[in-house]
Amino acid sequence: MPQKIKLSELVDQIRGTLQQQFAGEVFWITSEITNVKPQDYNRPYRFITFIEKEGNATRAQINGVFWSSALHQIDEFERITKQSFVSGLELTCKVRVSFNNRYGLQLEVLEIDCSYALGKIELQRQQTIDRLVTENAATIKSVDGQFITFNNSLRLPDLIQRIALITAPNSDGQRDFNKEIQNNKHEYAFAVTEYLTQIQGDNAHLLILQQLKLIEQSKEQFDLVAIVRGGGSQTDFKPFDEYELCRYTAAFPIPILTGIGHDRNTSIVDLLCHQHKTPTKVATYIIDRNFSFEAELIDLKERFFDRVKSLMEEANSDLNDMKRLVKSLSPSAILNRGFAMITINDRIITDPAQIHEHDTIQTVLRNEIIHSTVTKKSPHERPDL
Repeated sequence: MPQKIKLSELVDQIRGTLQQQFAGEVFWITSEITNVKPQDYNRPYRFITFIEKEGNATRAQINGVFWSSALHQIDEFERITKQSFVSGLELTCKVRVSFNNRYGLQLEVLEIDCSYALGKIELQRQQTIDRLVTENAATIKSVDGQFITFNNSLRLPDLIQRIALITAPNSDGQRDFNKEIQNNKHEYAFAVTEYLTQIQGDNAHLLILQQLKLIEQSKEQFDLVAIVRGGGSQTDFKPFDEYELCRYTAAFPIPILTGIGHDRNTSIVDLLCHQHKTPTKVATYIIDRNFSFEAELIDLKERFFDRVKSLMEEANSDLNDMKRLVKSLSPSAILNRGFAMITINDRIITDPAQIHEHDTIQTVLRNEIIHSTVTKKSPHERPDL
């Protein structure tokens, strides 16, 4: 009968063999990670699984661990890359082979190469941008590093009242936007129709797309669309870098205002629409635009009444001038200047042909009327007078 040994003795032999084989060696590997669970702060370690796939088949898989001395690498990764440490990431990291009597064979993570993750994210973004510009020339153009799209070229209404709001239910973005809109100091009234949906996660871009399609069916009812959410990691903004959603927003027939991140976050959707960073800034922009419109109306009203007043004053001055002219040409004014009027039967004669010999005429002077009978008519000796 073969000699029996304890499990611990066999495990010790395995550990010793591996330590002897890999003593002092470290390796840089690139691999997808999975089975990433939330950090339990009561435990000074964190387990993950490294996995390599070929198509749908798993080609290699091994457990990994961050011991307490390397846990800060995860925090540093999230700080630098602005993305959460979650399953599905592809990492480049420095590891060494270790064997633990309790947990078995593992790759102990010593360091994460953050530059690789950043480069991969940026490469994916650039590939999406290149495809958008290449395949949608009618609605998306890149000019001097700026994107000119059908949507961000739409003129916003001077007066904004009807808003279609895409946001997550009970989210900070929803609350911040509505609070700013409803409690604006000018007491403007807005009609906000909410289209509530998930806005982060693997399928979020499809859900947002569904809401946009619903809005487009009744586009005449809205002045603009606001898409808002609070800040988050770069991974949380991944839906807004997805090709289909970006393509649809760039060609959307109603202006889209985005407030889907903080100042450090800019998604591709932001670049293609009207970006205002945060939900509060979107709401503030809408309120300020309405205030500008109101101020223009007030200024127009003041200029209108100023002009009317000026025209009335000019007309009144012209009327007074005409009054003075009429008064200066009145019969009494003419008589006061030494002229006379000739009347027949109280009718003023302006044409000598109306006077005949033997007619009785009255010569009206300033203070007297002379009654005469015409005995003779003859041409004037000074016809030029």
